[in-house]
Amino acid sequence: MNDTTRPYPVLPALRHGLLAGGAAGLVTGLFALLLAEPVMDRAIALEEERSAASGSGHDHAAGHAAEAEEVFSRGTQHFGLVVTAVVVGLAVGVFFALVYSLVHRGVRAGARSGEAPGAREWPRAMTLAGAAFLALSLLPALRYPATPPGVGDGGTVAERQLLWLAALVIGVLGMALAWQLHLRLADRAQPVRHLAVAGAVAATGAVLFLLPGNPDPVPVPPELLWDFRVLSLLSHGLMWATLGAVFGVLGMRAATARPASDREPRPAPAG
Repeated sequence: MNDTTRPYPVLPALRHGLLAGGAAGLVTGLFALLLAEPVMDRAIALEEERSAASGSGHDHAAGHAAEAEEVFSRGTQHFGLVVTAVVVGLAVGVFFALVYSLVHRGVRAGARSGEAPGAREWPRAMTLAGAAFLALSLLPALRYPATPPGVGDGGTVAERQLLWLAALVIGVLGMALAWQLHLRLADRAQPVRHLAVAGAVAATGAVLFLLPGNPDPVPVPPELLWDFRVLSLLSHGLMWATLGAVFGVLGMRAATARPASDREPRPAPAG
């Protein structure tokens, strides 16, 4: 086998990232519209009832909510939800493409006997999508599960945002550590590599639980809260799975469409 070092082309990756991110955003937005929005409507109704029953101290907040509902109907909000999901998906797709190009910038890409062109694009894309789901969605959500809109004290918003940001940073650093262990243990048996990566993920989860807990109570019925959190996590999983799958398929198609001369291994630079 002739080993080579070929960086993943950035511009095609960005194009693939935009297409995959747009598709992921659309799928996620439709999922939220059809399944998550009814749960959010129930949560908003309960919060309005709780605010109205709490007396004059919440009159201003209730009036503000009513005014916001007057300006933006639920139909407009539903449309905006899908549009926002697509825009977020496009941004995430660009981020995904840049990270993919960076991670595989120095991957040794020798030709394997009998391997189809682009055969490794799919597993690489799905692996990165899975790592992103762990770092940015699952691990932070284990420490700070999603709460319905309108729940929580307005005075603690900054604190809650800071805690969530810290959880994201810890999740990303944990996945970076797992990736480095995977590379550095390349010559070891697979069980050793897999156990090392699993240990890094477990350690990241343990560090997350050293962060302070949610400062606000969540006065939502347990069944409603459970439904909301499960649907929120499912929407994240659907977004990352769609992004990785579409990105991988586009990478495979692009590799297959390239002329054979462009797919020939190039000698690595001396030294």
